[in-house]
Amino acid sequence: MIRALFSAASGMNAQQANVDNIAHNLANANTVGYKARRAQFQDLFYQTMNQPGAAAGSQTVVPSGLQLGLGTRIASNEITFAQGSFSGTSNPLDLVIEGRGFFQVRRPSGEIGYTRAGQFHLDRDGNLVTSEGDALEPQVTVPPEAQSITIAADGTVSFTLPGQTAAQLGGQIQLANFANPAGLNSIGRNLYLPTNASGEPTVGTPGGQEGLGALMQGYVEQSNVSVVEEFINLIVSQRAYEANSKVVKAADEMYQQANNVTR
Repeated sequence: MIRALFSAASGMNAQQANVDNIAHNLANANTVGYKARRAQFQDLFYQTMNQPGAAAGSQTVVPSGLQLGLGTRIASNEITFAQGSFSGTSNPLDLVIEGRGFFQVRRPSGEIGYTRAGQFHLDRDGNLVTSEGDALEPQVTVPPEAQSITIAADGTVSFTLPGQTAAQLGGQIQLANFANPAGLNSIGRNLYLPTNASGEPTVGTPGGQEGLGALMQGYVEQSNVSVVEEFINLIVSQRAYEANSKVVKAADEMYQQANNVTR
């Protein structure tokens, strides 16, 4: 019965972590470029009373054995990089990636961060930056007096100046991709950093031969969180938590009866 108490407690802890993950997904249901996380569980160690396959006689073996598990734990919450829906805007600096890839931005520390959020702005020097002020990498510069800005599907940025008809080149947007995007390290502010699990980034032209998606101007990628699915997961997790709490109650009542045997 002591084993039952600790197994049930591990189940309650795991479901609490699952609810925390669901709450984070729902909180970011309207965050541009956010990718939902999915909790994954695994069972814990087993106490073996009778080893499966152990000798039961001179010519026979135990067919299944007796192993009592010690509960569960949450092993990971993998990022799901399914494409979010597109939403049109009136901002020519808003971009979406149709397919795989990440925008590269240079953080204040000098390291490169990666993001799916394509809401860009111009700073005082005309450089494309994120809402946090991190500059797009490689640098793209558009003069403040530019009358129109065009960003092609391959990332070519061009603009026209007052009194001129010929377009001028402002830069070339490049995307990065990873062999295992789920292994990226989330650091908040819609940014990811590479890890040994994700591998090194492969940089290339949008829509090129590297498998990178093409760009679309004037749109943003919404969060890929499904509110309906998250609510269903919340109900399932809540019921699992309740079931484990009932196991704790049942084990406690069994202890109480055992303690009252001699009375």
